[in-house]
Amino acid sequence: MLRIALPNKGSLAGPAAEMLHEAGYQQRRESKELRIVDPVNEVEFFYLRPRDIAIYVSSGRLDIGITGRDLLIDSGADAEEILPLGFARSTFRFAAKPSAARSVADLNGSTVATSYEGIVARHLAEQGIDASVVHLDGAVETAIELGVAEVIADVVETGTSLRNAGLEVIGEPIMTSEAVVIRRTGAEAAADATVESKVGQFLRRLQGVLVARTYVMMDYDCRVEQLEKAVALTPGLESPTVSPLHNEGWVAVRAMVPSKEAQRIMDDLYDIGARAILTTAIHACRL
Repeated sequence: MLRIALPNKGSLAGPAAEMLHEAGYQQRRESKELRIVDPVNEVEFFYLRPRDIAIYVSSGRLDIGITGRDLLIDSGADAEEILPLGFARSTFRFAAKPSAARSVADLNGSTVATSYEGIVARHLAEQGIDASVVHLDGAVETAIELGVAEVIADVVETGTSLRNAGLEVIGEPIMTSEAVVIRRTGAEAAADATVESKVGQFLRRLQGVLVARTYVMMDYDCRVEQLEKAVALTPGLESPTVSPLHNEGWVAVRAMVPSKEAQRIMDDLYDIGARAILTTAIHACRL
């Protein structure tokens, strides 16, 4: 039975559960459930605080987990990222009152308030900055107003909260984060064949969801003399499927195309004479 840690709340929880549902795994029906078993897929899910997931996985009590890259790094746990998942993206930055500092070099001698002490302390050390770090559990924007710190370091999505607090970002981002699958460092070498097979299956399923969300299936008809131009627009992953139509001189083409480019590709296909152009969603795949 594969044991997997999942976030029990916050911005990671909903998208993680949705992705796993799309991947064919059973998920909890009530938010109060802390553990469920999916007997069909031989998986046991544990719903934990996102900040604790890396610690549990690094202990070896759980095989893999889903958490944020920022939380993994901040924990200092002996675990590593094995698959980025593309949701819960954020940027981690320094911020202060206007003109208080223009670059990270100006933070020497400052006090920095943050909920991510591990990330900030490591980054400051890498930059050779001598600054104190104060740990706060949340609402770090008020730390400057209350005189606890001169600078804060926090997750920035739109920047609205910072502007409302009269703050502006300093320098380049400390890091970018997103949801990731993690595993204890070196666990692959020590795992038995059954666990390794289940981990591989889990990762393939999630990769299939990521691809299905990124691509659509495109079908269209075109004349044989325009086929090479059409295929150049829709090369597919290996090669498109081309089938002859009942009307002589026409073929049907099917290929996966990036969903973000689908409308442009449809326009270009129409311009070279393709017709009956349509797209359909991909719900699951294996590459």
